[in-house]
Formats: sequence, structure tokens, C-alpha cells
Amino acid sequence: MSRRMKIDISIILQKATELVDEQGLDQLSIGLLAEKLEIRPPSLYNHLDGLNELKQKLAIQGVKKLNEYMLQAAVGRSGDDAVRAISQAYIQFVREHPGLYDASTRFPDANDQELQQAQEAVVQLVLQVLDAYSLHEEIAIHMVRGLRSILHGFTSIEQMGGFGMPLNINKSFFILINTFIEGIHAVAINEDKYMQTDD
Repeated sequence: MSRRMKIDISIILQKATELVDEQGLDQLSIGLLAEKLEIRPPSLYNHLDGLNELKQKLAIQGVKKLNEYMLQAAVGRSGDDAVRAISQAYIQFVREHPGLYDASTRFPDANDQELQQAQEAVVQLVLQVLDAYSLHEEIAIHMVRGLRSILHGFTSIEQMGGFGMPLNINKSFFILINTFIEGIHAVAINEDKYMQTDD
């Protein structure tokens, strides 16, 4: 008889990540996870309070993993090249971990300090990339919001199968990001105009 593998939170999260990436976040349950781990459901409560805590931990892991992808892509790059690289890394992460990304964006507890720190790390990474454009701090944060909106919007539509036209999706993304980059340069030149706009 084979010895059972010792279960800890890292193993639980690894298996849960596999499940949500393969079957979707809505399919995740304590029972299904226990079955995949070949343990009894009550055993999971030695490590978790329940499904909500599991989803919260997945959300934190998702944000941290996204940051890892983007940070690795940014190494050795700057300016326009870095913006393209971190944007492509974002897309790659969502394509490889659709369920984990979903967990990181759908109703996590925003007051969780560990989640806040993970989210702040992503923001700071993008701000560091934008340093190359010498933007005012406030404008740079607006640009971070803009880039996040583009990336989340694009990946969400792609995951839903919303790009139905027979055109290359990657080319659409390339054009979109390059348009955003051109916008950064335009804002940098006319920054005073944007600083005066409050509405």
C-alpha cells in the first residue's frame, strides 16, 4: 500500500490552481478539490476555513504570479520595449492561468493586507516602467489605470470568445498596445494640458 502524500497549503493551492485553470473558478468546491487530492473533505479544514478562504488565497497567488510574469518580462528592457513586454506577459499569464486570473479579479476581499501588498507590487512595477517617460506622478498613475483597463478588457473578451472575426488576435493586441504607447508619448509632450483637467 502506497504512503499518502503529506498535504500542506502549498500543495492545496497548486491543485486548486490546476482545477480552476482547467475547469473554471465556478466549478471549484471543497469536495472536488479533496477528490483530486485523494483525501477526505474534512481534512482540508485543517488548512482552510472553507471555500471563501481558498478563493481568497487563490486571488493573492494570482496577483503574485502575474507580477512574477511581468517582472521577468521587464528585466533588461526600458521605455516602449518594456511596456510591450509587460503587456505581453500579462496576456500570456491570463492565457496560461485563466482560472487563477479569474480568481484574482472576481470578488476577492479588497481589505486583505496581503492582497493589497501584492496589488501594490504590480502597480509599482508598471510605474517603474513608466519612469522612462518622465511623467508627473499623477499622470503616471492615470496611465497605469489605462493600461490595466486595456489589458483586463482585452483578456476578458478573449477568454469569453468574444473576438469572433477571422482576424489575428495577436495582431489586434499589437496594434492596441502600440496605440497606447503612442498615447504615452503624446501625453508626455502635452502633460500640462492633462494636469489641468479634473473632470
